[in-house]
Amino acid sequence: MTDIAKRTGTDAPDSSAPDADEPELEEALFDAPERGSADELLDAGAHSELDAMRHSTAHVMAEAVIELFPGTQLGIGPAIADGFYYDFKLDRPLTPADLAAIEERMAASVAADQPFVRRELPPEEGRAFFAERNQPFKVEILDDLAAKATADGTSMPPTTLYQHGPFEDLCKGPHVASTAKIGPFKLLAISGAYWRGDEKRPALQRIYGTVWQSQEDLDGYLWRRAEAKKRDHRRLGVALDLFSFHDVSPGSAFWHPKGQKIWRTLEAAMRELQDRRGYQEVSTPILVHKKLWEQSGHWANYDDNMFRVEVEDQTFSLKPMNCPESTYIYRSKLRSYRDFPIRYSEYGRLHRNERSGTLSGLTRVRQFIQDDAHVFVRPDQLTDEIGALLGEVREAYSWVGLTPRFAFATKPDKAIGDPALWERAEQLIKEAFAAADISYVVKPKDGTFYAPKIDIYIDDALGREWQMATIQADLVMLPERFDLTYVDEDGKQQRPIAIHRAIYGSLERFIGILVEHFAGAFPLWLAPVQAVVVPIADRHIDAARELAGVLRERGLRVEVDESSNRMQYKIRAAQEQKVPYMVVLGDREIEARTASPRTRAGEQQPAEAWETFADRLAAESRARGVA
Repeated sequence: MTDIAKRTGTDAPDSSAPDADEPELEEALFDAPERGSADELLDAGAHSELDAMRHSTAHVMAEAVIELFPGTQLGIGPAIADGFYYDFKLDRPLTPADLAAIEERMAASVAADQPFVRRELPPEEGRAFFAERNQPFKVEILDDLAAKATADGTSMPPTTLYQHGPFEDLCKGPHVASTAKIGPFKLLAISGAYWRGDEKRPALQRIYGTVWQSQEDLDGYLWRRAEAKKRDHRRLGVALDLFSFHDVSPGSAFWHPKGQKIWRTLEAAMRELQDRRGYQEVSTPILVHKKLWEQSGHWANYDDNMFRVEVEDQTFSLKPMNCPESTYIYRSKLRSYRDFPIRYSEYGRLHRNERSGTLSGLTRVRQFIQDDAHVFVRPDQLTDEIGALLGEVREAYSWVGLTPRFAFATKPDKAIGDPALWERAEQLIKEAFAAADISYVVKPKDGTFYAPKIDIYIDDALGREWQMATIQADLVMLPERFDLTYVDEDGKQQRPIAIHRAIYGSLERFIGILVEHFAGAFPLWLAPVQAVVVPIADRHIDAARELAGVLRERGLRVEVDESSNRMQYKIRAAQEQKVPYMVVLGDREIEARTASPRTRAGEQQPAEAWETFADRLAAESRARGVA
C-alpha cells in the first residue's frame, strides 16, 4: 500500500477510471491554462519526451473525432500537465458513451503504426489547405501569425503540418516517431471551452485525456485522480461545514464558523511569527482612486483585472493588491538609515475580476485575503532580509508538513523601469540564495512587470505541484514611482529597496490546498474542532461539560455532543467530521475523572486523568506539527 493509501485508508491503485459524468468537478483536475495569442495556440506544449507522446495522442484523438463526426472543426490540442486535450466544434454535444467509441478508434490508429510525417507549405498554400477543408480556427491562427509578421517587419515562415495516416494538422511538433510509440491512454472527461479562452468567441467542446509510458503509470495516475475527486475541497468544504459559495457573490467564499476557525488559527500563527520578526501590522483602504494605479503602473498593465467603481464622476477601483498603498504610510514621516528594516504586514481584502468560467472554489476566486507584507530595506540589508524571509517560508510550511522548493523568476519582456536596476535586483537575489545555501531553478522572463521574484512551490499528498508564496525585490515600482527616500549617514537622500512578500499567499487558496492535502483531516493544531466529548447518557452531560471546560481552559476547541443519538452514532459523526479526538464519558470514567481518548483513525488510547489529557493535547496543539 502506498504512503497516501496509508494516510487516507483507501485502497491501492487499480485500473478503473473515475466517473466521466461529474463535470462540475472536472476543471479542478486538469492544469490547462487558456491560450489566447496565435503563438500560444500553435504551441503544442511538448517540451519533453512524454509531452511529445501526449501531443501525438491528441492528434490521434482528433483523427478519431473527425472520422466519427464528419464536418468537425478543429481548435487546438496541446499537451498539458498529466495529459492532453483537444477542442472541437461539433453539431451535437458529446456524451460519455462517445468517449468509448473515440477510444476504440484511437486504439486502431495506434495499432496501425502510422508514422508522423512533417511537411512544410508556403504560407499561402498552408492557409488555402485549411480553408478548403472548412477549418476556420486554423485559418485564424495563420492569419494572426501573418499579421504579426507584417507588424514586426519579418517574413511569414512556412506553414508546418504533421500527418499520420489520413489525418493532417497544423502543428509545430514535436511528435513521436509513429502512433505505435504511444503508450497506454485513457479519455477522461468532456467539458466546455471558448475559442481562445474568450467567452465572446465560439463555444467548443474539449475532450481531456491522459497517456503514460506504462500501464502501471496510467493506473497510478487514474488512482490519484480518483483520490483527488474524493479530496476535492469544494466537496469537503460542504461536508465539513467549512464554507459555501452563492450566486449573489460569485467567486467569493461564505465562511462558516468552522472554516473561519481554520482561517483565524492560520492567521494567529503567522501573526506570532511576524511579531517575533518585528513586523508592524497596518491596514489600508479597499476602494482606491485610479490615479494611484496609474502611478504604480497597474492601470496600464492590470486594469482588465480590476473592479471599477464610479463615484461623483471619478473612477476608483477595488484594490487588487496592497503594495502601492503601503508607500503612503512609509512617506508619512522622514526616514533615516537607522530606521531599517521597516516591515509592514497587512491582511488586506483584495478583489480581482477573474472571468466567471475560470472560478474554481477557493483556488480561483474574485475576493481573497493575503498575508501580505512590504519590507523596506537599505541595499546592504537585502541579502540578509531575503535569507530571513526564506526562513519564514520554511518555518510556516513546516507547520503543515510541507517542504518548499524555490524558483527565481527574472525580468519579463514588459518590465518597467531602468534595466540597470533590474540587473542589480537580480544579482542581489542570487547573492541571497547563495548566502542562505538554498538551491533554486530559474524561470526566465517570469518576473512581475516591476520586480524579479522568488516563487515557492510545494507538492501535496497526491504529488501535485502548487505555486504558493512569493518574494519580490522591487527597486523600480514602489521606490522610484512613489519617490521613496531615506537620509543616509552622510545626510544624503537615498532610495530604499521594497520587498513584497506573501507566505500563505491567498488564505482562501492556501486553505483549499490544505483541505485536499489532508483530505479534511487537519492536524490537531489546525482542526476547527479538536475534541468531542460524548456522554453515554443524559446523566453524564454535566460531567461532559465539565471536562470540556478543563480542555477549553487550555485553549482547546471542544464540543459536547448532547444529542439524543446513540453513542456509536455520535462517535461515527465525529469521525466523519474528521475530529482528531473523541472522549466517551460514562459512570466509570466520571467516577475516576479519567478520559480514554479515541482518535479519528480508530485508535483507542490509554485512560489518563482529565488534566493530564488536557495538558497533553494543549502541548501537541502548541507545537504546530503534523503527527
